Amino acid sequence: MHPLLSKTAAVLVVSALAQGISQAALFAVDTGPYIPANGGFAAWYQDSHGRTLDLCLSKAVSSRVPGTPGAPTYMCNLLPTPGVFDDAQPVVFPTNFPDEAFWFTADAAIVDAARGIDLSYGSAIEAAFAAEEPVEGDQVSFARVRIRVDVPVAGTYVITHPYGIEVFNIDTPGRRAINMTRDIGIGSPKTYDGALKGDVGPFLRSVNGPYTETNPVSGGAEQFIGDPNLNEAVTGSPFNTNYIRIEGPGGLDLRSTVFAISGKLSAVVRPTPLITQRSTYSRRQGASAPIAQQDVFVLAPPPPATVSLSSSTPALKLTEADTTGNWYVQSSINPTLPTTLQVTADNHLAIASSTPTTLPMALTDLVVIQRAEYSLSSGQLTLVASTSDETSPPALTATSGTGAAIGALSGSAAVKTLTTGISPIPPAKVRVTSSNGGSDTEEVVIVQ
Repeated sequence: MHPLLSKTAAVLVVSALAQGISQAALFAVDTGPYIPANGGFAAWYQDSHGRTLDLCLSKAVSSRVPGTPGAPTYMCNLLPTPGVFDDAQPVVFPTNFPDEAFWFTADAAIVDAARGIDLSYGSAIEAAFAAEEPVEGDQVSFARVRIRVDVPVAGTYVITHPYGIEVFNIDTPGRRAINMTRDIGIGSPKTYDGALKGDVGPFLRSVNGPYTETNPVSGGAEQFIGDPNLNEAVTGSPFNTNYIRIEGPGGLDLRSTVFAISGKLSAVVRPTPLITQRSTYSRRQGASAPIAQQDVFVLAPPPPATVSLSSSTPALKLTEADTTGNWYVQSSINPTLPTTLQVTADNHLAIASSTPTTLPMALTDLVVIQRAEYSLSSGQLTLVASTSDETSPPALTATSGTGAAIGALSGSAAVKTLTTGISPIPPAKVRVTSSNGGSDTEEVVIVQ
């Protein structure tokens, strides 16, 4: 993964995450205290699928791939650096400590000599030092995605990987014509929450794992989500793209479904990750009674985890379709407002030490801004917005993107309007908020 702090260096590159759905990558990080045994780094990161990985410094070796003299098949990516880290000696901070260490790595390659393609892919949650040598107070961490490709001809190349889609427009083909490194999270030394905002996560893991090996220093058993000495099929992509694929000129379409994975499962006890997304209701008048619908969306670990609305009697079970951790349930109960739902996620079947998590979700109506238009000639702002509550339409109020009051929308039905003078300049955005809790934000269209 060297060099440490290299930035995106691809020539004429457009990078895009094109799946169109939100990604919950990492969920939590150790908040300290940070001890010398971990080099002053955070001891662990937890992903949104519930797995917690320690900083991988173990000298446990693979029982599947034999090592050779001077080249042990470590289960962690321990990278010897002459004069800095001697892997044959005990790991001691700062006198004999890796200048790069990892909580997680996933590496893959596609090589097609006939087509002139040589692709290497790497993603990681990495521990390093700002000046690239182990020094107390210099510790940083980050989430890295790196893609390097030799390409034979100019053109547009699309690379799909477990954590996104990248589009590269290449004018000058050749060796490493595609050369992208994206590091997210590097901030103040010994501040480790920046990597939570990166592209990497949930952690990919071997479909054959976890693997148990013996730590030769402690004699204890340790578990690993993969074996970096093997290329194996994986699971865990937040987009269900558990592969690397390159598409390009001349019908180029190559794919690999195997990765070398490293990551040491932590013994720390953590609650089940749960991220609330949306809980909305709608209702309209039926022939004899209101017809209601409730929709609840959350992010949580995929099955065998379970997610339920514990506030319902009986509890409603949410469903998850594709192992990405996106859960949903619909109910026809007509709510009495205000209502706060209680959603519970339990992942103990996958991770025995995991404890259930329960979070509140306020049930709100769904507000949609249908028109937000400002006329330069008249100085008038026109808003049209609707609420999903057609039987008892709540009040709708508009504010600017900065929070300044604009006014109340009027109308007795679910669709309400507002036309008002705004000067000297229009708002860039407007927000319409319902008295039943729903809201929507829209950019204002400017017309003459």
